[in-house]
Amino acid sequence: MILVGTSGFKFDDWKGAFYPEDVKQKDWLNYYGERFDCLEVNSTYYRLLHPATFFHMANKVPEGFRFTVKTYRSLTHEAGSDNEADFASFIESLQPLIEAEKFGCVLAQFPTSFHNTPGNRHYLSAFCDHFSDYPLVVEFRNRQWMKDEVIDFLRERQVGWCAVDEPQFKSLMPPVAIATSPVGYVRFHGRNYKTWWSGDGKTRYDYLYREDELEEWVPKIRDLDQQADVVYVFMNNCFGGQAAKNAADMQGLLLGGENSDL
Repeated sequence: MILVGTSGFKFDDWKGAFYPEDVKQKDWLNYYGERFDCLEVNSTYYRLLHPATFFHMANKVPEGFRFTVKTYRSLTHEAGSDNEADFASFIESLQPLIEAEKFGCVLAQFPTSFHNTPGNRHYLSAFCDHFSDYPLVVEFRNRQWMKDEVIDFLRERQVGWCAVDEPQFKSLMPPVAIATSPVGYVRFHGRNYKTWWSGDGKTRYDYLYREDELEEWVPKIRDLDQQADVVYVFMNNCFGGQAAKNAADMQGLLLGGENSDL
């Protein structure tokens, strides 16, 4: 099963580009859920959400829809800090999604500065322990983690590997798709070489994929589908609604037909 969606849905510059002008913001998730079957929640990286927020979000989408939820930044970007309370609060917030049977997995995205060191490997193991009862996917941003022993560790722990499409700088991860758990996961960040390091959160991901660039991933995604129970494909090039367009494009390519129109 392959589910395609975007990394976030609530962006002002999507109005007119994806959301019709007459659709009110309170109905954006309903509209989104009619067109895509999964959503990666990224706002949880910036702040812990109250469980009631996820309860209401679950009620806005149809049965079969799945949410994946990115971990709070203290858990991935402040390794070694006293963040036990944040682990507990984050896990508590997920419960309404789990009860509604609309929870996909947890996404943990570690920064480029998270190097493959003994201390960080120890932290990663402890991190996985916290989520041993939940589907977990890990995204590394530093190429040092592209090692057989890391892949073996993830397989042993039944933790998913997040495949990424991003600029191919020496320090970043190569576009390798691997199934290390029942959950396959692919994120498209764009190929904006010029502003990846110098730009802000918007300009870094300001990129619209061409069809041939998306087609490169179709065999990889289908291969993941043969190995995993579910594969999530998310477009993170959110500037100006480009993620929504490319997610629809990818849906069309995976169906084997022409690109979908928004």
